[in-house]
Amino acid sequence: MTSPPIRSAALALERTWYAIQTRYRFEKKVAAQLQGKSVETFAPLRGEIHRWSDRQKIVPVPLFSGYVFVHLHTSLASRLTVLRTEGVISFVNLHGAPIAIPGKQIADLQQLLSQKVPCSLHAFLKVGQRVRIRGGCLDGLEGILEESRQRTMVISLECIQRSVAIEIAGYELDLV
Repeated sequence: MTSPPIRSAALALERTWYAIQTRYRFEKKVAAQLQGKSVETFAPLRGEIHRWSDRQKIVPVPLFSGYVFVHLHTSLASRLTVLRTEGVISFVNLHGAPIAIPGKQIADLQQLLSQKVPCSLHAFLKVGQRVRIRGGCLDGLEGILEESRQRTMVISLECIQRSVAIEIAGYELDLV
């Protein structure tokens, strides 16, 4: 009879990824404030070319406008720390409960961005085949294979209904 309380205590210490919705153009500020509160954050950025009459520059912009990801213990106190941060609107939730994001989805997105693979935003897809890249710098990356004139794979974060498309020409794929 003592194992259920131990299991509950272990679950309370478990950390999970969640998406939080932020005010318009507050993604970087929210991430910096939360890091100052010792909360692990992930605010994915992509380089976007901005052109002016005399120059052009690659400017880092949020990959998912209005969202930041946080890695928290599942306690109410942890969630309140996040909610009491300037610029945070709410957790992405379903029926009032924050939706946990599988760590694999966050890890795949971090791997993709760390390799500086060209990517673009893509319409959220629910249909299609799930595939895993085999070999190369993106080995193990999972996503949805899209049928089009170019071979692309879409990595989707279901809870915020956002997706990123990458070209996968030259990579070996396995069905998941």
